[in-house]
Amino acid sequence: MDKGKGLEAVQRSFQNIDLTFNSRNPNKLAKSYNPLLLSSWSPLEKRKPPALVSLCLGFIGKHLEDIIEDLDLVASFPPDIKMTITAIARRRKLLNDDVIVALAESSWEILDLSDSEVSDIGLLKVIGICSQLKAMDIRRCSKITPFGVSELVKNCPCLEILRWGGCPRSEHTARNSLSILKPTLNDVEGDSWEELDTTEIIHGAQSLRWLVWPTIDKDSLEILATECPRIIVNPKPSFFGHKGIDIPKHALPGVALDEFIVEDIDPKTWAVSGSKLIRTAPPILSSIELPIAEKFRLAFVERDARLAPKRAKNARQRQRRAEREWVTTSTSVKSIVLAGQLSKNLRS
Repeated sequence: MDKGKGLEAVQRSFQNIDLTFNSRNPNKLAKSYNPLLLSSWSPLEKRKPPALVSLCLGFIGKHLEDIIEDLDLVASFPPDIKMTITAIARRRKLLNDDVIVALAESSWEILDLSDSEVSDIGLLKVIGICSQLKAMDIRRCSKITPFGVSELVKNCPCLEILRWGGCPRSEHTARNSLSILKPTLNDVEGDSWEELDTTEIIHGAQSLRWLVWPTIDKDSLEILATECPRIIVNPKPSFFGHKGIDIPKHALPGVALDEFIVEDIDPKTWAVSGSKLIRTAPPILSSIELPIAEKFRLAFVERDARLAPKRAKNARQRQRRAEREWVTTSTSVKSIVLAGQLSKNLRS
């Protein structure tokens, strides 16, 4: 079966099933998409068997390379399905400008682009589609520059959570983007930042409240604390929140932004053979099956073979050194050497 017929078969199979993760409880999905309502998350929550849609998405994820150039076939898929495919593509190191633009939906409120090949060009197109974003992760995106961050802040007025840094290029982008976050006030006579209304803040990150930057330097932290006091940097999990404010789950540094999206997907989906995330090694004999004496013998043989060239080199050096010492200490040898040099000079 050729590639075109295979893709058509996959699309027809999806049309025959319910593509909504929470068709019986639509409010649950709505809650998942709102970063502000995710603070009541528990790691002890009992896991349920994966849904049929999750199994199908896991199968598609394992073969995502085969359909990556024909993503227009998934244009009719619901936003949550596209978001799941995006999360799988990011983990498979397949997320770039073309992929994210093909999958982006206007209803998305979170977007995780970390560790991807997305550049300023793709970011500009995406924020033109997803203008209601509330949480964004651009960590380790080396192709996103301060210009892209500026456009993100300008075109996403609802952005509340931002994650950046993580690699040298991203750290450089973060430090050079601090001025973008600094607000400009219409009313400079107010007594307190906390009393200002968002309508009095122009430019800058109007709604940004949480910044995840684990490797922030001291100078940048002081700049943010002085010039952007509304932004809370690297909040720590607490039952009491931060100064009485509930900390969203997506604002915690140790939690992946799109983790809840793929929590029902088999992790083997992004660890399949051929993926860039997995490194294969030649099969070796397990040392657990060997007796302890055999382990020592093999270790000695390996060490002896590794040191053999060095021993041979040392032996040659000792031999040359002994020959030089013998020549310099023996009178008869000196006379023979001098006679040879004299005869050579006479012939010339």
